[in-house]
Amino acid sequence: MNDTTASRITDASTPPLASDPNAPLDLAAFKHAFRRHAAGVAAVTTLTAEGKPVGFTATSLASLSAVPPLATFNMARSASTWPAIVENDHVIIHMLGARSRAVAEKLAGPNEQRFVGDHWHVGPYGLPVLNDVTSWMLGRIVERVSVHNSAIVVVQIEDGGIGADDDALLYHERAYRIPGEAV
Repeated sequence: MNDTTASRITDASTPPLASDPNAPLDLAAFKHAFRRHAAGVAAVTTLTAEGKPVGFTATSLASLSAVPPLATFNMARSASTWPAIVENDHVIIHMLGARSRAVAEKLAGPNEQRFVGDHWHVGPYGLPVLNDVTSWMLGRIVERVSVHNSAIVVVQIEDGGIGADDDALLYHERAYRIPGEAV
């Protein structure tokens, strides 16, 4: 690192985290930056080995390739859904629109409450499919890559369905939002 680079890092104006004012600068910079990075909201569902539906809200969904159709999502290996992701070969990935905000919040809430209600139905392989989403994809897990205490999960898409069109649901600055004007 040269003196100019060190000077820029030293002069950085990363504010402390309100929730942890003593957090290291790298953690504060990371959290501040990703709070300002709008991300689409998706949900991933599967079944436990006992056949119980599980799932979570995800903002890390990304397309990996079109041929073959591959997608990825990231998750903590300490997450309540992780054991089911390890045990099961298939997941359903749902794209959530503005009308799915309540479902996004439900799947981000307490895991024992995530599938209480009529917001889902049984789909392919007995997997839970969320109702009234903009689209869903059935995927076969082809790889689980452990990175530190998290994992990147690679899924090959095998089938899917399209729902009614809706405004995109975004997560930005720790709140759900819809896009504004086109620029």
